[in-house]
Amino acid sequence: MFKTLFITLFFILSATLILSVQADEAKGSIVVGAKQYAKYLPQLKNKRVGLVVNQTSTVGKTHLVDSLLAKNVNITKIFAPEHGFRGDHDAGAHVKNTVDSKTGIPLISIYGNNKKPSAEVLADVDVMIFDIQDVGVRFYTYISSMHYMMEAAAEQGIEFLVLDRPNPNIAYVDGPILEPQFKSFVGMHPIPIVHGMTVGELANMIKGEGWINQAAVLELNVIPVTGYTRATSYSLPIKPSPNLPNDTAISLYPSLCFFEATPISIGRGTDFAFQVIGYSPVALGEFSFTPRAIKGAALNPKFKNQAVQGLDLRQATTKGLDLSYLISAYKQLNNNDITFFERADFMDKLAGTDKLRLAIEAGQSAQLIKQTWQAGLMQFKQQRAPYLLYE
Repeated sequence: MFKTLFITLFFILSATLILSVQADEAKGSIVVGAKQYAKYLPQLKNKRVGLVVNQTSTVGKTHLVDSLLAKNVNITKIFAPEHGFRGDHDAGAHVKNTVDSKTGIPLISIYGNNKKPSAEVLADVDVMIFDIQDVGVRFYTYISSMHYMMEAAAEQGIEFLVLDRPNPNIAYVDGPILEPQFKSFVGMHPIPIVHGMTVGELANMIKGEGWINQAAVLELNVIPVTGYTRATSYSLPIKPSPNLPNDTAISLYPSLCFFEATPISIGRGTDFAFQVIGYSPVALGEFSFTPRAIKGAALNPKFKNQAVQGLDLRQATTKGLDLSYLISAYKQLNNNDITFFERADFMDKLAGTDKLRLAIEAGQSAQLIKQTWQAGLMQFKQQRAPYLLYE
């Protein structure tokens, strides 16, 4: 009797989920991969599952971990990237191996010295799920974490499943193609800074182009977003990391992240990170702000407890990659005999080349610099075409 009741309830729940997704598709609304249970739950039956997730890995208001546990999925490991499983660690902060207090599942850091888990760690994983909201920028490190996890899965014969999500910067492809000698955790693939791909599309490309060891043997599956195109605007329901609090910050991120290699503040330690530019003693504009320590976002921001002056970009409509902010600030500091690229090596890693920094130092205009990228961008668009999932 109880077995019959369980089977009946299971089929009712499955039918409800399918009808829910079909209803969303009929309305033309976006349905992220994680919500499309009927398309991937069968792959998880009787499997030991590892999850690469963070605070953005939700289905509605429920975290994917909790959703899958409620469906009796056997989750054996949770892998935490930069900013941690709950998204409450500073950029670059060490994330420790621990146990998730809510579920008791082992929590493994894949940021810092252990970017790729060992065979021993993966011994109880049959399927690896990647479900993290990305922002479509090469130096946003979640795609680097995906790279290492794909490689580990290939080497250990583990299936790799990507539950795709929209890219808020998908309409833009811009910036120099990364050169091999500048490969690092903030840039691992020969793609432009703003690549215009979802993580699912990029996973297809990483495998297809052989950018990981044993790429050919990796069993990769991607659950695409439904109701989504490259022209679809998408506002993220959850901030993807502590210092990208809203759509404006996400739009400005490709352009302002270069300032991390300079002495200039981009608002870390404020409530409007990646939406302002400031410096002292040289005033870069008339807007004043004072960075402070913010737990989980910026404990030691530039100019902590010091007033700086610069630009308020919270109403900016910047899209894609805009070099004007960087070039203007360089000129202002250079005219005052202040070293601008004080972390030149890091600047070159962010750019994926030293040519951008050298061109700015040589006084070239943004228009002239961008012209040098066009041939590479055209070739990249042709190269990525077979891997795209959305029109």
